[in-house]
This record gives sequence, structure tokens and C-alpha cells, in this order.
Amino acid sequence: MGVVEGLLALALVLNVVVVSNGGKSSLFVRKTKKTCDMPLDSDVFSVPPGYNAPQQVHITQGDLVGRGMIVSWVTTDEPGSSAVRYWSEKKGKKKKNGKKKTAEGKMVTYRFFNYSSGFIHHTTIKNLEVSVLLGGDLGQSFDSNITLSHYGLSPRKGETVLFVGDLFYADNYPNHDNVRWDTWGRFTERSVAYQPWIWTVGNHEIDFAPEIGETVPFKPFSHRYHVPYEASQSTSPLWYSIKRASAHIIVLSSYSAHGKGMPQYKWLEEELPKVNRSETPWLIVLMHSPWYNSYNNHYMEGETMRVVYEAWFLKYKVDVVFAGHVHAYERSERVSNIAYNVINGLCTPVKDQSAPVYITIGDAGNYGVIDTNMTEPQPEYSAFREDSFGHAIFDIKNRTHAYYSWNRNQDGVAMEADYVWFFNRYWYPVDDSTVYV
Repeated sequence: MGVVEGLLALALVLNVVVVSNGGKSSLFVRKTKKTCDMPLDSDVFSVPPGYNAPQQVHITQGDLVGRGMIVSWVTTDEPGSSAVRYWSEKKGKKKKNGKKKTAEGKMVTYRFFNYSSGFIHHTTIKNLEVSVLLGGDLGQSFDSNITLSHYGLSPRKGETVLFVGDLFYADNYPNHDNVRWDTWGRFTERSVAYQPWIWTVGNHEIDFAPEIGETVPFKPFSHRYHVPYEASQSTSPLWYSIKRASAHIIVLSSYSAHGKGMPQYKWLEEELPKVNRSETPWLIVLMHSPWYNSYNNHYMEGETMRVVYEAWFLKYKVDVVFAGHVHAYERSERVSNIAYNVINGLCTPVKDQSAPVYITIGDAGNYGVIDTNMTEPQPEYSAFREDSFGHAIFDIKNRTHAYYSWNRNQDGVAMEADYVWFFNRYWYPVDDSTVYV
């Protein structure tokens, strides 16, 4: 069927785990010395030669069902054309390529404080044959480069990257230096120009800086990274859904209003009943702030969204939820915490085979900092955790089974530090727990 993968990786653990109240905490020791962002003259940030040469090329899905593609790029000398010429490739020596076609797009620019963007082009190509991948908190540090290179060398790749927010931390620089948006666009081009990345926003895309006169949240992101939100009747590019191969993928915004009656709430309330599990057996949700996290950093920051939406995730049998934010790796058991009603005191997560597995995968590199401070003892809902950088692959085999693996950067590309078979909650809802408590 399809493959879902990204900049997350687990490697095979051999005698390096410890069992606690919950699952396993890896004993792998990674050097904790903080690295830094790569300097602006790094070769991975190089500007392509030639007058007005396109740069920062990236693609994402351009419609609901996966037959469209948004192609985006930047020119710096002059606007140029927003047209994309394309054709179907015919395999075989004697077969000719298909008829060449042209799609016309549009060009936008923006200003952010004292920065002026290049000419940003977005063109949608329709009626293609395409298919899906996953990652988060990449950044543009030396560790980020290792993660992207490690994934590029992997013998197993998906067809689409699911990215769970925090692109590259321009807001860590004075005045949210938007030059770092340009360098990150060139840095990731080696992957995102050839595989569609599905975008989720994180807190580092908010770019709300009233002290310098910038009061429109998500301004740089919304100009640079377009998504097909209108195809799923969303009113905002910050939350939307797509269908990729045999998966229905829902993207949520942790940093937009999500309470009852809010636009995101109303959209999700209408979207979940539309999911056709005969057409797309697997239901996957992306967000930035994790709901189940046993690291002290960002602990319980996703609670306001969890208490509103978690019951829906059980009702509609979500298979897996991917989040970032925490700069480490963790996989949960299938658990829920929906019984609490203020007076009954039932506020502890319980094992629940109707619930999704929650995977925190904000370990792609960020600005070189890994979260190492875990809560102890390890909670029962936590199946496996490790404070390392890496990437993961979610390989959908059929409507009932998917194979998931995580690979840490320090290991060989074919090694798996964490791995598990997923059983579909709708078509094969049997116990797939890895820890019994």
C-alpha cells in the first residue's frame, strides 16, 4: 500500500534497555554537548549559480486525494515566470515520455521587519499519479545535517515526509532573522524538492513579534509554504487533511484556538465522520505539541487540546498520532484519559485498545539541543523513550498491518533502535501492546 516516513529513526536495541513501571528507557548514552547552527557560509546553504536561478524548491500535496502537487520556489533577481512544465515519464527504452504540459502559478513577496523576501512562486499541478513519509523539529544545526544525511542514505525510504512542526528556529535570532528561512529552504532542498513534505506548524513558526511591529502570526510560513487546506473545507492552512495512499492524514495546529465553537474545532468535528476506512484504512493525526510526554520539558503543554479532542480520537479509531516539540524520542502504549469529570478524580491514563499510539518525534536536530530530563519512574503509558536524534519510518503493508521503526543518527542506516507492528484499530483491533502492566 503506502509508506509513511520521515526524519525520525529508531535503531535496534541490543541489551541497552531498562524496564521500569512503564516500558523501556534506553541506556544509550549520547554526547550531550550542545552544537550550534551551521554558519551562513556552509556549503549546504549555497546559492545556486546563474542569474535568477530557482532556489529553495519544495513540493507538497496539492489536493485532497493525492493527484495534485504544489511546486514552490524562490527567485531573487527578478520575478520571472511562475509556470511549471511537466510530463509523465514512460518506463522502458522504447517508450517516449508523455505530452509536455504547462501549469501557471502565482508569485508572492512579504516583508518582516527589515527583511524583504525574494519572489516566492507557488504552482499547483493537477491530475498526477503520486503516493506518502514523516519528521519534526529539524532546524539547521550540525545535528540537523546529520539527520537529513542519515535519512538520505537509508535503504528504506517513504514517498512522502510528514513534518510535525518547527522548521528551523529563525525566531531564535535577533528580529527573527528571516535570512534563516532562505538558508533552511536551500538546506532541505536535497529532499523536499524530490519528495512531498506535508507541513504542520510548530511554535517556532508563529513569529509573533509586536516589539518590532510584526503582529501577524505565522506570516513567513504562510507566504513560503502553501498547503491544500481548502480541498478539505478548512478555513485555515494551519489545519487540514489529505489522503495519501491508504492513509487519511489530519493535520492540527497546537497553537491555534481549539476550544468548542472555534474554527479548528468545528472543522475537526465535521472532518472525522467523513473518513472512509474502506478507502483509507489508516487514520493518522499530526500535531506539534504532544499529549503524552514523559520528559520534563514541555510536560503537559498539550493538555488543553487533549481534553477537548481525545474522546473523538477514540470514537473514530485513530491509529497513531505523531507530534514533535520535545527534542527527543518517545512511543506510548495505547492509552486514554477521558473519564475525568471534575468530581470523580479519575485522571490517570489507562490502557485502552481503542486509543491511538502517541509518538513524539521532535528529534531531527533543532538547534543542537536534546532533551535529556525524563520523569522518573517511567510512566506506565510510556513504552519506549530515548534522548537521541534520529528519524522514523511508518510502513503501511495493508489495511490491517503497518511496520514502524525508529533509527538513531549514531547507528547504521539499516539498524532499528525501536520497532513495532501496528494493528489497524478499525479493521484489526486486536491487542498490539508491547508492554503489559
